[in-house]
Amino acid sequence: MSKSQGCCRSFLHFVFDYETTKTLVVPNLGVGCFFRFVQLLVLLYAVGYVFVVQKAYQQTDSVMSTVTTKVKGFAFTNASNMDPNFWDVADYVIPAQGLNSFFVLTNMVITPHQTQSRCPELPSPSTTCVDDCDCIEGYNNPRGNGIRTGLCENYSTTARTCEVLSWCPLEIDTKLPEHPLLAAAENFTVLIKNSVTYPKFDFHARNILTHMNSSYLKRCEFNRTTDPHCPIFRLKHMISEAGEEFQDMATKGGILGIVIDWSCDLDRWAKKCLPKYSFRRLDNKNPVNNVAPGYNFRFAKYYMTPDGVETRTLIKAYGIRFDILVFGTAGKFGIVPTLVSLGAGLSFLTLVPYVADAFMLTCVKKRQLYNRRKVEYLVEDADTEEIPMGTTYGTQ
Repeated sequence: MSKSQGCCRSFLHFVFDYETTKTLVVPNLGVGCFFRFVQLLVLLYAVGYVFVVQKAYQQTDSVMSTVTTKVKGFAFTNASNMDPNFWDVADYVIPAQGLNSFFVLTNMVITPHQTQSRCPELPSPSTTCVDDCDCIEGYNNPRGNGIRTGLCENYSTTARTCEVLSWCPLEIDTKLPEHPLLAAAENFTVLIKNSVTYPKFDFHARNILTHMNSSYLKRCEFNRTTDPHCPIFRLKHMISEAGEEFQDMATKGGILGIVIDWSCDLDRWAKKCLPKYSFRRLDNKNPVNNVAPGYNFRFAKYYMTPDGVETRTLIKAYGIRFDILVFGTAGKFGIVPTLVSLGAGLSFLTLVPYVADAFMLTCVKKRQLYNRRKVEYLVEDADTEEIPMGTTYGTQ
């Protein structure tokens, strides 16, 4: 037989030889224990983790939610720089209705009786001047307080600044009270009404449960131990559950997240699908690099004086913004995810014999004997003597 014919026959054998499985019984206790141990691990993963823990037999849907809030509480302030004032919900909740959030005013800087007129700028390196030449008329500094008139005026006996056209007198926002003016806000309460739906399962629920009537809502208050489903929350307790002190947070403001978790297993009794509440602070309070801490914004109250001059009271409001974050996933039995999970588990089981073979051929003492018996070739050729089955021709 020529060399080219031998190469051709080898190629044909490589392409067209049929491989069939052969059962080889190995009476080795170590290999048997290893095989069953790997099978047990696969079963524990497929059944215990995938099916029981992950609930892979369920189809899932994401929550759709709507939220409304209603804050209640009163406060009275009598600071030296402002008149005695009574505050109700119309004064300290801004705006009255928010999108999944509400803001409670706790501290402020008030600049009363502002009118549109001319006044010298607040002293700073960019506003101080020596004469009118240092003040460009019409110059508008976005970080300043108005449009320059081109005049240099006395701000005080020791400082001269450029005059601006603005709401005067200008706000001095460094005079923030060291303690929150509305310290009583810690006892304010908020009613959170939350309705959710899972469209795929046509399931609807709300956090005001069926047993909660008007008399119950008048006396209940959220408590994680005694009443974890009451939808009325005291502000101080929410801040405390987030690991913060209300009075410290109220001084310069902050942002608190109210997290409502609606994760449900709808294969069980539907009434067991109940919200779980948690609270966490969302804004940065890092004491090392805490630039522009807290949360604040400005708003004004406008009125006309008896002589017809438009006047306003400017308020730089510090307070706590409460963001309501609703999330959740519902699961319910589905035939398609069940079949997919079963198929994945069975595919893992088919890999176990290969793992056991690798262990047998590399780790046990008789691995050379097992290696010779593992793979055999049956060769039949008209030009050669027939080799009976059971004779080792080669190994792989």
